[in-house]
Amino acid sequence: MSGSKLSNPADRPAVPDEPLGLTVHSLPAPDAVLQADGRRTRSGRLKMLALLLICAAPVLASYFTYYVVRPEGGTRNFGELITPTVSLPDVQVQNLQGPPLALPSLKGQWLLVTVADAACNAACEQNLYFQRQLRETLGKDKDRLDRLWLVSDEAPVRPELLPALQDAQVLRVPPAVLAAWLQPAPGKALGDHLYVIDPMGEWMMRFPAHMDLEAASRAKRDLSRLLRASSSWDQAGRG
Repeated sequence: MSGSKLSNPADRPAVPDEPLGLTVHSLPAPDAVLQADGRRTRSGRLKMLALLLICAAPVLASYFTYYVVRPEGGTRNFGELITPTVSLPDVQVQNLQGPPLALPSLKGQWLLVTVADAACNAACEQNLYFQRQLRETLGKDKDRLDRLWLVSDEAPVRPELLPALQDAQVLRVPPAVLAAWLQPAPGKALGDHLYVIDPMGEWMMRFPAHMDLEAASRAKRDLSRLLRASSSWDQAGRG
């Protein structure tokens, strides 16, 4: 029969057995491992720092615009800049209009703050009035600023004040928390001022004590400039 034939295994030449070839890789030196870990750690830190700078850039730009560029011809600001800024305390407080809430939950908008006990004397009423008027004079930007009255005791708020507080936040905050957070000017009381908190939750400005119409006009210019400079990093219309 024609065609190729299968070969007999006995006819093949014997091939000697050889050991398997194994390649052994040398382990890295401990110093090299430490250096590599160090490089990874530094790289991670640099990436985190870059991320933080990107997030903080709008805030830094806003403050630079307001305090350095001076968009209104270099006019000095009326309010006193607080340096360093002071963060909202991480505490739960009592909301007169609902359940308790955490103070940091107020982040996201500008806050114009007054402090007084629930009795609210004439100076307190005046601050509440200017607080309300300042917000209204901001026009289309008024929804970017919240009015906040921090009540420093447990007494009931006088009913005749409530109609004017419908668009405001009224919170009971313990005096010890207030004392560790907001500070009046030397020789003044905490309730003498209006305070400004930025959308990052940082107390950054204090208006002079005992505001009158002229002072309110100058305070309005400060607020308007702050809102213009920060148009990209707050939220309008919280409700």
